[in-house]
Amino acid sequence: MGSPLRVLHVVVNMNRGGAETLIMNLYRNIDRSKVQFDFLTCNEGVFDSEIISMGGKIHRIPYVTEVGHIGFNRALNQFLQQQQEYKIIHSHMDKMSGFVLRAAKKMNIPVRIAHSHNTESEGGFTSRTYKWYAGSKINAYATHYYACSHAAAKWLFKSKSGEAFVLKNGIETDKFKFSQHTRNTIRKELKLDKDTLALGHVGRMAPQKNQLQLVDIFAGLNKQIANSVLLIAGEGPLRKEIEAKINALNLNGKVKLLGVRDDVDALLQAIDIFVFPSIHEGLPVTLIEAQGAGLPCLIADTITKEADMGSGLVDFLPLADTASWIERVVSLDKQIRPRIIDYHALSESGYDIKETAGQTQASYLALGEAII
Repeated sequence: MGSPLRVLHVVVNMNRGGAETLIMNLYRNIDRSKVQFDFLTCNEGVFDSEIISMGGKIHRIPYVTEVGHIGFNRALNQFLQQQQEYKIIHSHMDKMSGFVLRAAKKMNIPVRIAHSHNTESEGGFTSRTYKWYAGSKINAYATHYYACSHAAAKWLFKSKSGEAFVLKNGIETDKFKFSQHTRNTIRKELKLDKDTLALGHVGRMAPQKNQLQLVDIFAGLNKQIANSVLLIAGEGPLRKEIEAKINALNLNGKVKLLGVRDDVDALLQAIDIFVFPSIHEGLPVTLIEAQGAGLPCLIADTITKEADMGSGLVDFLPLADTASWIERVVSLDKQIRPRIIDYHALSESGYDIKETAGQTQASYLALGEAII
């Protein structure tokens, strides 16, 4: 047997974000004797040790915020010039992929994949303008287009969005099947009694995820349902601001900031309702995981309808109407819902990672054969 086809994935870091979680889910489920993942990153990540244990290589260059535009592009060029074994480069940096793929084109890398995981750039005016400039290079240098949803494809690829392959954010469905034992264990860990209504949220603490409004929603709800808590898993630049709001609203002990968790599948068992008021999203893995756990999901109507897997668990609500979120939680609290979903339908819809990994592996191998 020959060596596996090595695919270079380009990300800022391999932490527990949505795109990174998808990549790792794919990586764990492909046949690594046929396809191997390597990574070009800018910072250390929590998945680094697992990547190395599975035979992957991790390369590092400084990010643009450290060395500026010229330094970042110089580092990209130098790295790709030194590592000429790669024939497939798969960039997950949204608009910044323009610079990555331009450098790959200069080094004659034949397969250059741009992958869209979002529908809007983060940051202020200067940052967005810079990213717009970077993104304007994508269509000129990408050979293939991937996206987590049609909405994400339209945002990043514009006129080329029709050429995009929509790679759905599959999950390991068995991990998310409801377990009463796991629910009891996690709720005991979190000091929740069996009658406490637990709202849950998983996401990076950043403006996009809108946790400040989430705390407002919970504050209104807690006035109506006193025996309720809000569990937020994640870290990020807004943590101190979120903590300050919790203190100002006298919600200490009611809102639990759990930090980054490596057991989201178990945490979801302890939750009763998943609340996700993001300002924009591509198609978040965490919403697929929540539905896979059989949770009713209240999500912002700014998020693509593609996030609804058709399991009858999703309500889209307007961000401008906080009261409607509170009313819907109160309504759901009065209902008894089984935590069982049709996993066959989940697979048929393309959200089982085994199916997604199979598609991805076949795609890479076909691309690899075409360039031999």
